[in-house]
Amino acid sequence: MSALISRQARQARAAVAAVFLTNGALFANVVPRYPQLKSDLGVSNAVLGTALAAMPLGALLAGLFAAAAIRWWGSARVAALGIVALAASTLLIAVAPHWTVLAGVLAVVGALDAVVDVAQNAHGLRVQRLYRRSVVNSFHGVWSIGAVLGGLMGSAAAGLQVPLGVHLAGSAALFSVVALVALRFLLPGPEDAERDLGSDAAAAPPARQVGRQVFTGAALRMLAALGVLAACGALVEDAGASWGALYLSGDLHTGAATAGLAFVALQVAMTLGRLTGDRVIDRYGQRTVVRAGGLLAAAGMGAALAVPSLPAALAGFALAGLGVATLVPAVMHTADELPGLPPGTGLTIVSWLLRGGFLLSPPLVGAVADLAGLRIGLLSVVVAGIVTAVLARVLANRA
Repeated sequence: MSALISRQARQARAAVAAVFLTNGALFANVVPRYPQLKSDLGVSNAVLGTALAAMPLGALLAGLFAAAAIRWWGSARVAALGIVALAASTLLIAVAPHWTVLAGVLAVVGALDAVVDVAQNAHGLRVQRLYRRSVVNSFHGVWSIGAVLGGLMGSAAAGLQVPLGVHLAGSAALFSVVALVALRFLLPGPEDAERDLGSDAAAAPPARQVGRQVFTGAALRMLAALGVLAACGALVEDAGASWGALYLSGDLHTGAATAGLAFVALQVAMTLGRLTGDRVIDRYGQRTVVRAGGLLAAAGMGAALAVPSLPAALAGFALAGLGVATLVPAVMHTADELPGLPPGTGLTIVSWLLRGGFLLSPPLVGAVADLAGLRIGLLSVVVAGIVTAVLARVLANRA
């Protein structure tokens, strides 16, 4: 029986990794095509930023229904079939005739992405219970690999001048097939089927298992600080996703294929940081690593903006991605361990504040860019890095 479970766990782990990969790659295919979308629609930076903000807005609204969807259909079906629906929705981006229509499409994309994100993490935790050790971080590393893959695909399509509709149709078909194949190997049964096999309940502190928890002033202050940290991570990540290609093509006058490399540079560095972050945090502690990462992101992007050139810009986006690689996982871990809160409440609140950061970042940077230029707008990354370094004191520094 143990051999069967072990084989099933390995297959399920590979399948969950495949779902994370497709989730990371799907929309990343669109990011390098932002300059074309902006040109085709004839909009300003602020208007484009407003349209892009519809995606996290849709995610915020749909996140409320993810748990119900998982209860009704199971995390396996919601994650895999949600990928197929997400892939289909990206096709509408290519035919949006007006920025308001694009915003509506992106809201649908964001809603589906939020539901898939919750479902794939829920199923990843099921697999982790079978393994009886942490494997969830590896899934997020695979997501970053998917984002890099998607960014490279989008950059190549832009450089080869592949029509946007053809490009997104090929991407949707490819990753839908991957998700459907993965569905066959995801875990069957109810969502709590593995809880008796794992050690989660036994490892939980007694105070979290019994009694009624209440919000305390200290917990609320911690949640506020953690929410700001999460928003800083969102702002830095969104800088590469929403504005990297526009900065390279507009301010630095690069070609379409080269412009997409800003997003790729940030995601590659973030992937390396996530894949190696566990070891570094075990050695130096969350507070030290996050504080150093914030300073690295601020210094890297600050230097890149001070010396505007393609190599400096790519290095700046890479250092920003590396600097915040462990930030969001550290914030979520700390929020989930806060005493005095019902189980899962801290994680849920911080996750919502993180999505709020993704919602506010595009229009904020876009408005500053229209007033003073995108180079000035990207100084928000420097500010976010400094704030991260200051607020990192709320994180634990244990090995």
